[in-house]
Parts: sequence; structure tokens; C-alpha cells
Amino acid sequence: MKTSAGAGYRAGLRRQRQRGQGMTEYIIVVALVAIAAIAVYQLFGQVVRSQTAAMARELAGEDGSAESQAAQSAAEAAAGQTQARSLKSFTGNVTAGGAQ
Repeated sequence: MKTSAGAGYRAGLRRQRQRGQGMTEYIIVVALVAIAAIAVYQLFGQVVRSQTAAMARELAGEDGSAESQAAQSAAEAAAGQTQARSLKSFTGNVTAGGAQ
């Protein structure tokens, strides 16, 4: 009888470990999504803010062309940043010229 009770105890521990593993994997996925969202917001945050401001002014009956122009220039700057960066930009392996 002791062996069956011991087997049940071990099975319970195994289930707890599996639940813990599933939670850990979930936390890792959520963290990666959060990091990706932060990176996208860093690149395009000003664009979104400017476009929102332009829409708000237009809805209020005012001229939102200045905000639209700010959104356009922020989008062009973000596009330039994405073309200039690669994985090497984040590892410290880039020389002053941008190539190794």
C-alpha cells in the first residue's frame, strides 16, 4: 500500500511541475510581446501621437495640417532609423562607419 501512495504523491508533484513550466512559458511569451511592443512604440510613438492630435483637431473643426506634417516627418525619421539599424547595432559590434 505504501508504494501506491508514494506513486500518487510523485504524480501530484509531476503535475505541479508541469503547471509551473506552463506558467513560466506563458510569462516568457508575455515578456517578449511586451518588449516588441516597447520597441515598436519607440520607433513609431511620435507618429501615432501626431496622427491622433491631427485627427482630434480636425474633429474639433480646426486645421490639423501642422500635426499631419509632424506625423509625416516623424514617420520618415522612423523609417530612416529602421534602415540604419541591424542586429549588430544592439551588440556593440558596430564600428564608427556602421560596418565591421
